[in-house]
Amino acid sequence: MEKSRRGIQSIEVGSALLLQLAKQVRPLALKDLAKAAGMTAGKAHPYMVSFLKVGFVDQTEAGQYELGPLALQLGLSKLRRMDPVKEASKLIEELATETGQSVAVVVWGNLGPTVVRLEEPIQPLHVNLRTGTVMSLADTATGRLFSAYMPSKVIERLLDNELARSSYGAPQGSPYTPDRLEAELNQIRKHGLSRTKGHPIPGIDALCAPVFDPAGHIVLGLLVMGPSTTFDSEYDGAVAKPLLQCAAEISRRIGRTAD
Repeated sequence: MEKSRRGIQSIEVGSALLLQLAKQVRPLALKDLAKAAGMTAGKAHPYMVSFLKVGFVDQTEAGQYELGPLALQLGLSKLRRMDPVKEASKLIEELATETGQSVAVVVWGNLGPTVVRLEEPIQPLHVNLRTGTVMSLADTATGRLFSAYMPSKVIERLLDNELARSSYGAPQGSPYTPDRLEAELNQIRKHGLSRTKGHPIPGIDALCAPVFDPAGHIVLGLLVMGPSTTFDSEYDGAVAKPLLQCAAEISRRIGRTAD
């Protein structure tokens, strides 16, 4: 067991105040900030004086506190160093182990959603999916995820080309119409997940979750897939829950705050 490392308690206490300021959309009075951080105003005041001196916080004319220029500078510096794929790569092995399924990291490339990382479970899937694979926008869980969250002007031409030649999952081979696609995209936005069951690869189910940047733009899709016989494809099932948690954690690591 790793020994507990010695720290500076005053920094840990003071950080609780900064964290509470970061959660607020407007300045806070000292008493309200202290209460939110679980301490008295008398205890919080010396910390705020020091934070003011170094620029971690600012004070309004009314005496309320808000984050200052140093906090902004540090935040922007961290964001510039954030790589969504790098952050995802740290977590997908654990997701593959927890779910017992294959996990892929997919980004938007020049030709559409493109696989950039693939993590296999102990029993790998024998499917034609590898780094560099470009996913169909209309025919795959990952493609429809990006279709649901990317700006329409970005995907419109690629999607129109696919719809013109696609008959995905349609009964009696009838066309896969834009109206039907839009209905599915609305379901994706509702559940925060895209899924396919036995298509486009027979016998393989998949769920895909979005990772968002601080501005709320999708930066990658996190895909979990496995044999239909053992894959829980329910929106609140044994695969979906850890998948959503993993996607939310990656979003958090690259600066996305909770909605």
